[in-house]
Amino acid sequence: MKLVSWNVAGFRACLKKGFPEFFNKVDADIVCLQEVKATKDQYDFHPENYEEFLYPAEKKGYAGTLIYSRIKPLSVKFGIGIEKFDREGRSITLEFDDFFLINFYVPNVKRTLERMDERMEWEDYIRMYLKELDSIKPVVACGDFNVAHTELDIKNAKQNIGNAGFTYEERNKFTELLESGFIDTYRHYHKDERDAYTWWSYITNCRERNIGWRIDYFIVSKRFIDKVTNTSIYNEILGSDHCPIGIEISQ
Repeated sequence: MKLVSWNVAGFRACLKKGFPEFFNKVDADIVCLQEVKATKDQYDFHPENYEEFLYPAEKKGYAGTLIYSRIKPLSVKFGIGIEKFDREGRSITLEFDDFFLINFYVPNVKRTLERMDERMEWEDYIRMYLKELDSIKPVVACGDFNVAHTELDIKNAKQNIGNAGFTYEERNKFTELLESGFIDTYRHYHKDERDAYTWWSYITNCRERNIGWRIDYFIVSKRFIDKVTNTSIYNEILGSDHCPIGIEISQ
């Protein structure tokens, strides 16, 4: 089974920048999108043989998540039960026979760090939420987590310490999440790899020079890691300031 995740930074724009071609070529069983910024009547991409689950933000043109799945889930849950986050359409949970899949768009603390308290609240709740699901069956969680976890995951670590996405607070919460029973799939199989990024600023040709951050992840329950047979970063795919990532799992 092939799973793909991508922060499309506006689905309507990405659809004009090669998304349909990538979707058809990658031929994934499940595709999770973040920062969709659209309602269903605003785009016309509804591929045959896929279930479609959209969770738009109440605020137009903001946030939102979307999943396309060839496999019909046993259950679907929109949101995490906290209204201020659920209004922004930040998570969709699908239950399958062997695992839960959660598509996350984690709140950005903003450049001024003004949303740090809310982000810390989100982190604590999400850790409990995933652990609760994990007590039932294994978890696969993906999306834009808006944090570069370690200095391996960012090009210019020293210059960015304390900046949004690379604060000690955000990084420590991601460590807490992993230590509560989950594994960063890409880092598990590429322990010391550098220069593997999923987001690049539009400023000063950062993508061309590969001055990036790895802030998009697939994490899985520890007991599920042996099911993960491949991990991918599709860094050649344009259309957003993020690139798609993927895993393959055996059944």
